[in-house]
Amino acid sequence: MSLHHLVEPGSLAGRLIAADPALWRAYTEHPFVAGLQAGTLPLSAFRAYLVQDYLFLIHFARAWALAAVKAEDPDEIRACAATVHALVDEELKLHIGYCAGFGLDEAALRRAPEHAATTAYTSFVLERGLAGDLLDLLVALAPCVVGYGEIGARLAADPATRLDGNPYRQWIETYAGKAYAEVARAAAAQLDRVAAARIGPEPERSPRWPALLAAFARATALEIDFWRMGLDAAG
Repeated sequence: MSLHHLVEPGSLAGRLIAADPALWRAYTEHPFVAGLQAGTLPLSAFRAYLVQDYLFLIHFARAWALAAVKAEDPDEIRACAATVHALVDEELKLHIGYCAGFGLDEAALRRAPEHAATTAYTSFVLERGLAGDLLDLLVALAPCVVGYGEIGARLAADPATRLDGNPYRQWIETYAGKAYAEVARAAAAQLDRVAAARIGPEPERSPRWPALLAAFARATALEIDFWRMGLDAAG
């Protein structure tokens, strides 16, 4: 199956994905995702994921706020600030409402302890942002924002994806929808702009390329650990 369903293969995100196809497939075609696609994922696994995803979103918003601090161009500051607004004022509210449908109220989400997989992932992303520049941070953020778009696009295109009677239909339709596709494409386009300004049009020839590859791979592996955390909760 194709590695790219949404982003352009020649984009920086596309090149980072293509650098390690097996790792990317391990993330985007993980058994957790397969369970969502078929509607067979244990409810306990999904509930555990929802709780940790709420906590992750808070850190994700902080990381994008840091991206605004790291940005120098006014347009990039504006783009990062818009993402923070979307996460805090829209995505978190939607997530809380969605969780309620699975018996999880906001109070339960707020008091939930953070799983080690959540801490490891968010700490890595924030560290990349603090230690590096905007490009380092955006590369660390890309597996999440771009990856979910790729997963949604793949599930939408796959005739094997079950929608009727699938308890996870709303999740699939959210990430397969046009609105999220625009989010993922905008993130990929911003990554391209920032990379062009910092390392030029041929990223593989930049001395920074190995470090960017390593950061992207590490964040992708941490996404895999996040799925595994959900499955582990099912016992």
